[in-house]
Amino acid sequence: MRTRPVLRNSPLGRFRDYFERIAAATPARFAILIFAALVLLFTLLLSLPIATTSREVPPFSDALFTAISVICVTGLSTVDMATFWSPFGHVIILLGVEIGGIGVLTLASILGLVISRKLGLRQRLLAAGDSNPLRMHKGSMAESQAVRLGEIGQLLFTVAISALVIEFAVAALLFPRMLIEGVPPLDAAWQSFYFSAMAFTNTGFLPTSEGLTPYASDYWFLSILMIGVFLGAVGFPVIYVLMRNIKRPKKWSLHVKLTLTTTLLLFVLGGLAFFVLELGNTRTFAGLDGGQRIFQPFFLSMMTRSGGFSTIDAGELHGSSLLVADMLMFIGGGSASTAGGIKVTTLAILFLAAFAEARGSEGMEAFDRRIPSDVLRLSVSVVLWGATTVATSSILLLQISGASLDYVLFEVISAFATSGLSTGLTAELPESGVYVLAATMFLGRVGTVTLAAALAASQRRQLFRRAEERPIVG
Repeated sequence: MRTRPVLRNSPLGRFRDYFERIAAATPARFAILIFAALVLLFTLLLSLPIATTSREVPPFSDALFTAISVICVTGLSTVDMATFWSPFGHVIILLGVEIGGIGVLTLASILGLVISRKLGLRQRLLAAGDSNPLRMHKGSMAESQAVRLGEIGQLLFTVAISALVIEFAVAALLFPRMLIEGVPPLDAAWQSFYFSAMAFTNTGFLPTSEGLTPYASDYWFLSILMIGVFLGAVGFPVIYVLMRNIKRPKKWSLHVKLTLTTTLLLFVLGGLAFFVLELGNTRTFAGLDGGQRIFQPFFLSMMTRSGGFSTIDAGELHGSSLLVADMLMFIGGGSASTAGGIKVTTLAILFLAAFAEARGSEGMEAFDRRIPSDVLRLSVSVVLWGATTVATSSILLLQISGASLDYVLFEVISAFATSGLSTGLTAELPESGVYVLAATMFLGRVGTVTLAAALAASQRRQLFRRAEERPIVG
């Protein structure tokens, strides 16, 4: 009985208590603090001489940009990732990508679990924020969610297990193809897992200087990468529900149905758009054979969802195709996923609200479920924050780089949505432009909802309602 007070008064016990107080008081700010600390840690690790092939200390801007790109699972880089970093550096990068892919709030929850030795209500609420931002916005909610509060412990377990299982499964499918290509077994094992991790975390870094060139027309290799990107982009709550009820769609939550429906719809529409717009472009798809001419636009459509891999030079796309890619990247993937963007459910809610307004309905409905109005307010906030971030960064980069708007906008949205596709502009930016893109990546990965919640010290309770008046809209 006397050992417990001793433990609580020990340095570790005091640190644990302080950790829990901060996490409970301001979970969103605490999560951002954890995320910033990780960026600082990996910047220091990548600044070590052993992290580079030249054994020299890299420029601070390159180390910082790479660290943020790694932790934010973005995929943009200012250096040649395959040749600039040493094997030690690549191990650090792979570790950072795995940590970043888990998600900032889920990571903070796991840290709380490790220190507290149990997953209490505070840590459950913190983890619930990653699976559903509405919990962080308004606290515990009465309506059914993708993952209930009592199931967060199981969700964390699912996150860890599903990530490992999916990555090893994708690597196992890629490994034989690399052996056929003539890659030595040990190199093939490393490269297959590297590709797999970068696909599932939606990062898009490449392990070799050849990149995807040896597999640019390989249906098997590229299809497996697409599957890995898709599984990472739909989100852990969706994976969790599908693992439990894969054969019982009636038990799927509204979140799962909206995520899958919108994701597949955007994938098909994006592929068709790229196919039509690039029909006459011999620098992209026009010079390919019939099968590749159909397949490659859909591969690009999947990668713009935050995958980051590319078999073509994005800078060679028509301006109309760049704009389509901008829209797909800005939307991104599913909530609580390794993908970025405003998320597909946000887009779905906005369209449902527009349809409801056009029909004269008082509320939004989908799949025989009613959607409360506060979800729409949150969706509008997410889009507004995202658009403001993209617009501000674009204006700054236009002034700094002097590049054309279509290239700058593509690069900025790729950074904000943590997509990783590039026209080549990122590698040519001056140091000030590198810092602008780095900040854009950080804001995009932390998330507009998390950032908004962190800026709000508390939710004001208003005890009266003012007189109502309708302004003219439209």
